[in-house]
Amino acid sequence: MSERSAVQEPMLKYADEIGWQSVSQSEAMGMRGGDTAALYFFDVLKAQLLKLNKGIVDASNCAEVMRKLGLLKPTLAGNQEALLWMRGEKSTFVASENRERNVTLIDFENPNNNLFHVTDEWWQQGTPNRNRADVVFLINGIPVAIVEAKSANKQDGLALGVEQIRRYHSETPEMFTTAQLFGVTQLTDLFYGVTWNTSRKNLFNWKTDEPTNYEQKVKTFFDRERLLKVLQQSIIFQNRDDQLTKIVLRQHQTRAVEKVVERVKDPNKRRGLVWHTQGSGKTLTMISIAARLLRSGEQTEKPTVLMVVDRNELESQLFSNITGYGITTLEVAQSTDDLERILASDYRGLVVSMIHKFDKRPANLNTRESVAVLIDEAHRTTGGDFGNYLMAALPNATYIGFTGTPIDSLSKGEGTFKVFGVDDEQGYLDKYTIEIALISKN
Repeated sequence: MSERSAVQEPMLKYADEIGWQSVSQSEAMGMRGGDTAALYFFDVLKAQLLKLNKGIVDASNCAEVMRKLGLLKPTLAGNQEALLWMRGEKSTFVASENRERNVTLIDFENPNNNLFHVTDEWWQQGTPNRNRADVVFLINGIPVAIVEAKSANKQDGLALGVEQIRRYHSETPEMFTTAQLFGVTQLTDLFYGVTWNTSRKNLFNWKTDEPTNYEQKVKTFFDRERLLKVLQQSIIFQNRDDQLTKIVLRQHQTRAVEKVVERVKDPNKRRGLVWHTQGSGKTLTMISIAARLLRSGEQTEKPTVLMVVDRNELESQLFSNITGYGITTLEVAQSTDDLERILASDYRGLVVSMIHKFDKRPANLNTRESVAVLIDEAHRTTGGDFGNYLMAALPNATYIGFTGTPIDSLSKGEGTFKVFGVDDEQGYLDKYTIEIALISKN
């Protein structure tokens, strides 16, 4: 069987069964205006702009929004701008109100308000090359994911697929102007990553309950609500060494973020342990949790999120770009007195501190319940007087510990599981061990 009949066409079928409308190659070309250099399903995009932006986009300014979307550059920076458009963070001028208003391209709150299409054999004309993507997924006429399919019996098929994705980036970057994710599949495996970052270490195997069930892989990875959440929350652009980079949260990270956000909302549970192995991206997970908690709408009132880290983390590239995660209110405690001032002032936003700054701070500095404390290296950070001062200062906070190596006894007091795992029968809120991590890379 060919890769098209064995891999590509089943993907279209499974996607169609979960709510993606399958569009033939010829239909898709017509929806692109018959132009292989075009990117969007024009009429779909225009109709959705008008539908989702009542009072903001109308006949007078719709063409201007479409023009701006047509001017997005086929670069990493252009791709970042495309995601900002999709997330509703770009605006257009509304003459009747004489001001700029943000434009909604995708309705993340009401998935059924969006139109989901999938098509195959997508030819993209670049300058000067032309290439063909096997499968393209679009939301409201905008390409968001591209998949390369390989035959299950082709030797090194996955490696060849990744190499093709890399070549497309080089030869026809226009294909990836708006697409945020890419996949490479050979039936038994579905590897995924973010566009504009095709290094092997940032390519991950999508894990399901049944490892060889292709239908399950397609239907869980491209689940419409899940994919919307990925676009809205799990793709991150950051500057490292003055270089723009792009990453995506992996399955264990998104799972932990969701669980911690739910735990912080739970009025009856105040502790949680995230047991994730070293090198699993705990700092990024913590920052993503903070960003979610501070985003309006997650809670009834804006919370205080305290992140307790060590000096190495505080000075890391990842941490120095924290505003890139959508966190705009940030205080870094410079001293014990500074920390006391921040907490006593009922500051709302992210507070970053090292544990030793709690030394001899008074109890009940802040007694609000809408305080979340995220503690890295929790197996040792809270094992002495500093931890006691911390918990006394914020007696009603929710405490989430992060560790790769939980221990059963601390130098003073109880072990990591008893300190942070009391609200979970198994002793932890989420677990990602080295054994699981090794499987996830294969």
